[in-house]
Amino acid sequence: MTVETQQEISPAEFSRAYPEYLATGHLDRIRRDDFARLDDHDLVYVDYAGSGLPGRSQVAAFQRLLCQETLGNPHSENAPSRRSSEAMRRARRATLRFLNADPDEYSVIFTANATGALRLVGEAFPFRPGSRFALLQDNHNSVLGIREYAAARGATLEMIPLRPDLRADPAAVIEALDRGSTLPSLFAYPAQSNFSGVQHPLGWIHEARSRGWRVVLDAAAYAAVSDLDLSSDKPDFVPLSYYKIFGWPTGLGCLVARNDALAELRRPWFSGGTVLASSALGGWHAPAAAPEGFEDGTPDFTGVLGVTIGLDYVRESLGRDAVRTRLGCLMDRLLDVMRTLRHGNGLPVCTVYGPADTKDRGATIAFNLLDTDGVLVDERAVETSAAHSGIALRAGCFCNPGVGETIFALDPEDLLRAGRQRPAPATADEYRRAMRLPTGGALRISLGPMSNLRDISRLIRFLKSWRDYRAADDDLSRLGERARC
Repeated sequence: MTVETQQEISPAEFSRAYPEYLATGHLDRIRRDDFARLDDHDLVYVDYAGSGLPGRSQVAAFQRLLCQETLGNPHSENAPSRRSSEAMRRARRATLRFLNADPDEYSVIFTANATGALRLVGEAFPFRPGSRFALLQDNHNSVLGIREYAAARGATLEMIPLRPDLRADPAAVIEALDRGSTLPSLFAYPAQSNFSGVQHPLGWIHEARSRGWRVVLDAAAYAAVSDLDLSSDKPDFVPLSYYKIFGWPTGLGCLVARNDALAELRRPWFSGGTVLASSALGGWHAPAAAPEGFEDGTPDFTGVLGVTIGLDYVRESLGRDAVRTRLGCLMDRLLDVMRTLRHGNGLPVCTVYGPADTKDRGATIAFNLLDTDGVLVDERAVETSAAHSGIALRAGCFCNPGVGETIFALDPEDLLRAGRQRPAPATADEYRRAMRLPTGGALRISLGPMSNLRDISRLIRFLKSWRDYRAADDDLSRLGERARC
C-alpha cells in the first residue's frame, strides 16, 4: 500500500494505512517488558540480519535452568553428564519441530555456527573429477568457500548469474541443473539473500534432487522470520545459526541433514567424540554414527539449554505470523519512502538494490545513498553518521561478493586482475581500487521482531537528513582505510 512519503506519518495514520498492523500490538508490550534496553538507550536496532536479539525473559529462563541443574561433559554415565546428553536431545528435537522435519529422515548436528556447518559439508562431500558444484552468484562467503574443496578434488564449478533485480533467471537455474553428473554433485543457494533479502524459490530443491543433485539450502537468514517446512521441501543440508533466529547463544549453530546424505559424507579426519574407537599404534579408527560422528570435541552442552528456550520464545511468545505481518507493514512503508525520496533537483536520495516491493523478500534492504550529483556517498560515512544518530545498521559487502559484483556491474577482467595483482593489496580499499569499485560496498537495514513504527520514523528522518548532500564538499579521508567484508 502506497502512503504519503514526504511527510511524517502518525501512528493513527499508519494504522489506517495498514490496519493489519493493529493485530501485532502484543509485540509492543513484549518490547516494553523484554527489550526495554532498546528504548532506554534510545537505540534504533536494524541489524537483525547480523544478529537477532534475546529477550530478557528468554535469558532469565536459561539462567534459572543453569542454576537449577548440574551439567557435566557428555559422553559419560554420571548424572550431570546424562543431564547434558538429555538437554542436547531436547535441543535436537526442538530444532526438528521448528523445521517440521521427520526425525527418521533428518538429523541435527551441532556446530559453532552456520559457517561451521557449511565447512563440514565442504570437507566431507565426496567431490571427485566429473562431479559438479553449482551455486548462485548470490551466496555467503561460507557457501562460496566450498568451491575450494570442490576444485581441489577436480570437480567442475558453475556460477549461476543474477539478473539486475538480484534474482536468478529460473531458466538459467534449470539449465545448470540439467548439466548434472552421475557422480556426486552439489547445488547450493540461499533461501534468503543475506545481502538483499531476496527469497529464492524453494521449488529449486525438488528440481535439483530429481536430477540427482544434493542440495545445500543456506537458511541462516531465512529462518529468522520465515518458516521452512522440511516435510515438503527436502534439501539435503540446511545450515543454521541459532543467534540469527533468537539472539543467544551466539556460539552455537547446527547442520540439519538428511540421513541418506550424511551417509555419503567422508570426513577427512577424526577427533574426540566422533569415533567409537581408534588406535594410535594400529593406525585405524571407527567413526561414530550421526549425529555424534560429526560433532568434534566437547559440544556446547550448557548453550544447548538456550536452544529449546529460544525456539519456544520466537514461536509462542512472539508469534511467527504476527512478526511477519508487522515486518511486512514496516518494510512497505520504508521502501515507499526510499523509492520516492528526492533531492531538491529531483534526483533520488537512495538507490535500493533488488526488488522494489515486499514480494518474495525478507525484511532486509540493501542500498546506497546518492548525493545531489548522483554520486554514491561513501557508505562508511553514512554508517558513522547513523551510529552518531543512535541507529545500528551495517555497511560493507556482507560477506557476499557475488551480489556486490552484480550491483556494481564489475568487469570480470578487473576481478581477475585484482586477484593476480602482486604484491597483493593489503587493505579492503586497495582491493576496491584494483577492482575499480565506485565504493566499498552498500548499506543494509534489516528489521526484526522488535522493530516498530518509531524505529522506522527515526530511520526515515535520518535518510531525509541526506537530502541535498554534496559529497564533493566533504573530506572523508579522516575515515581511514577500514577492512570491510
